[in-house]
Amino acid sequence: MTRPHLRTIAYIALTLGGAFLGASCSGGVSDEESARLAYVGLDPAIDKIIDLGFQGFNDASSANIPEESTNGDVSGTITVVGQVDQGASNNKGMRLDVTLVDYSDGAIETETDEIDDVIYDSDPVLDVDLDMKGLPNADLTGTIVGPLVMEGGLEGPVTLSLSITGETEDDGTGKIRRKAGTIHVTGTATSDYGTFDVDVTL
Repeated sequence: MTRPHLRTIAYIALTLGGAFLGASCSGGVSDEESARLAYVGLDPAIDKIIDLGFQGFNDASSANIPEESTNGDVSGTITVVGQVDQGASNNKGMRLDVTLVDYSDGAIETETDEIDDVIYDSDPVLDVDLDMKGLPNADLTGTIVGPLVMEGGLEGPVTLSLSITGETEDDGTGKIRRKAGTIHVTGTATSDYGTFDVDVTL
């Protein structure tokens, strides 16, 4: 026979367990959706990282790319430093270290609601490699790899493992830029919420 006070303890334990599980899903957002949002909050940053890489490529007067940076739409910064291949070859590569500090582009919309700003910090840097073959109208390939930490609307680590393909072109002034609409990003963003398969065109 079950004692009444034991039934009460069991009920309290189940209630508390349900509360903790609900709290872990970021205000009712499912784990699968949270895994997606962990990347969605970074999607504009991927765009900016690629643009900063080309800005550094065009500004470089030596093998070292000068520091390039931009702001998040709401807070924080992205900073890019690194190296670029020198010489007359029309094949070039860039090796970049990317730092995000308190970076956020604002609240993220879901299908039914929105979650608060997600703030990202690289831990310590993202490794970005970009290779161009056949400049100025080159085939572009690359990777963006590394860990970040999230705070705010989502919390915990998120690790990127992304591949990039696309094309470059002359911007009309002798500088190189990515060709609009050709950048294809695939790979994964893995967080405590799960793994999201990335497949976007920028």
